[in-house]
Amino acid sequence: MEHYSISDNLKRMISGENEAVFRLLESRFCVEIQSRLPGLTVVGGKDADIQGLFAVLDQLKVSARNGDIHTAAEVERLLGGPQPQNVHELDGIPTEPIIRNRFGVAIAPKTRSQVELVKAVAKNDVIFAKGPAGTGKTFLAVALAVASLENREAERICLVRPAVEAGETLGFLPGDLKEKIAPYLRPIQDSLSELLPAEKLRRYEESGAIEVAPLAYMRGRTLKRAFIILDEAQNTTVAQMKMFLTRLGPHSKAIITGDTSQVDLAKGEESGLKHAMRILSGIHGIAQITFGATDVLRHPLVKDILLAYEQKEKRK
Repeated sequence: MEHYSISDNLKRMISGENEAVFRLLESRFCVEIQSRLPGLTVVGGKDADIQGLFAVLDQLKVSARNGDIHTAAEVERLLGGPQPQNVHELDGIPTEPIIRNRFGVAIAPKTRSQVELVKAVAKNDVIFAKGPAGTGKTFLAVALAVASLENREAERICLVRPAVEAGETLGFLPGDLKEKIAPYLRPIQDSLSELLPAEKLRRYEESGAIEVAPLAYMRGRTLKRAFIILDEAQNTTVAQMKMFLTRLGPHSKAIITGDTSQVDLAKGEESGLKHAMRILSGIHGIAQITFGATDVLRHPLVKDILLAYEQKEKRK
């Protein structure tokens, strides 16, 4: 039994609705958190990681003082997502983390397809990762990129997305160019914010070591010693995909992620992701990883929903 010092006000702020954050931390760190008395009383079992728990609580306190209150779902994401429900999914998964996030929590692959992605990145320079939302493919790709930068294997990271989705174009959105593209790049920016402390992320961005930009900004460039990620690649045209792939310079890697069931291009326009995966199959140095509904790490219902849609598509 150990005591964690925290004011009643901060305790209320970080505990979540009905103390959902504390319940999540109990499950993740194999402890019991008692909050009725001043501070927190932590009772640890055989597999308890009390120091790990205290490190996360320290970060939650700092965030709360800065006005950033996390829900249980957000904390779960910061801790690397939900744990696999089937212990056999962990067989053969590397024990070494890819990187530790800003909470100090290890980020490691959680499903068979995620393991395959990590292995493919180690052996290839261009990797296509296709699959539905919620499988962690983009977050894992960003984690691999950040690890490469931190380990000095890459000199810079370029994270790009098509700037046109769901039938909208930049011209119809309010604001200047930076404001127009911000919503499209927000998911990648969120992943970076989860992995890196705010000050370090700011330094990387100001120095150009990390660049988050729309796909159009890649035209005419050659990226050397870079780790490049193209997200939402299903919404690239064939010409855009060709342009992106030919930006790759010496000692660079590229991960292209997307969901070919969610193409938002104009009717009759072929997805650059589908086209590239078809014509580049079998080329040495290029790998293709397919994620499925069984890799989904969101709410359990999401997996069932995706399976239902997949079965419907197969019956067509």
